[in-house]
Amino acid sequence: MIIDKLVGNLHEGTQDLTSGRHHEKVVLPSMDLVKRIQRVSTDHGREIGLRLAPGPDLRDGDILMISESELISISVLPTDVLVIAPQSIYEMAFIAHSLGNRHLQAQFFDIESEYKAEVMVVQYDHTVEDFLKHHHAPYERQERVMPVPFRHAEHTH
Repeated sequence: MIIDKLVGNLHEGTQDLTSGRHHEKVVLPSMDLVKRIQRVSTDHGREIGLRLAPGPDLRDGDILMISESELISISVLPTDVLVIAPQSIYEMAFIAHSLGNRHLQAQFFDIESEYKAEVMVVQYDHTVEDFLKHHHAPYERQERVMPVPFRHAEHTH
């Protein structure tokens, strides 16, 4: 089976699309969400080819196929991240500037997010964790399904 477009997302809308359907999941690490063409397998062993047109990256809950009796969706594996919660604008600027020099991609969340705080989230890196410890920056290491995949920052001088 080759999938060339997404049908929707399980997390959008109020209808339970899985009820009464055989539900298979394609479990992917976050880094594979950016790939437009790939061969994947469901958790039931069915092989699927993805040949998606350029567009937004895949997300947790994306529906690849739906019929009266079955549904196949994307399930994203949690990513090892550092959730950094600076106590002041000065601390945030210092941390963001210092980590920016490492060309790490960061994602920012506000008080209304699932974090319930204003935080910066980066992929786990032991050198970043050492930096945060050394500068007494408040952080927590967590496993999270990120809403947007981390990408390597493109960069030129």
